[in-house]
Amino acid sequence: MNILRKSCLVMIVLSSFIISGCRSSMHSSYHVSQDVDFSFIKNVAVLPLENLSNEKESGEIIRRLVMSELLASGLVNVVIPGEVNAAVKDLSIKNNTSLDKQQITELGRALKIEGIVMGSIEQYGYSKAGNNSAPEVTITLMMAETGTGDIIWSVTKRRGGGGFFSRHFGASSQTLSETSLGAVRDAISTLTEN
Repeated sequence: MNILRKSCLVMIVLSSFIISGCRSSMHSSYHVSQDVDFSFIKNVAVLPLENLSNEKESGEIIRRLVMSELLASGLVNVVIPGEVNAAVKDLSIKNNTSLDKQQITELGRALKIEGIVMGSIEQYGYSKAGNNSAPEVTITLMMAETGTGDIIWSVTKRRGGGGFFSRHFGASSQTLSETSLGAVRDAISTLTEN
């Protein structure tokens, strides 16, 4: 009986470590405006994302994933990147990472869209986990409604990093590409949670 109790105690302690390690590998916070009818948002543009990471191409990689996942969700149609880039150039927008309301509404008219998705990549790469490294991605996405220029959706999603298994056993179950796709999918899914 004493061995059974010790075994149960060990299992409980190990389970709590595993659960706390898994919980630390994913983080999300988001806001969806309650006073906006999202069924009105049918066409969106995804602007080039601000890259705050050390990986040169991460902005375009995540942008393409965002476009693909928005289309896969069936929620909206997405304007092709070339048209978006041309409209930004035609409107002489120098910094598409900090648009004002007027620029948002002008882009909306030019592209005939109801929403603009913009954001940044804060982390894209591998982080140290003990003696090992694990993929880690942190993204922030926002959608502005082009009629008013107001932000109607915002999400910050962190995925990956050094969880319990990577810190203690050197195991990394996902690649950087899989971690990126998971972060984007989790971010997009917040649009349908309300």
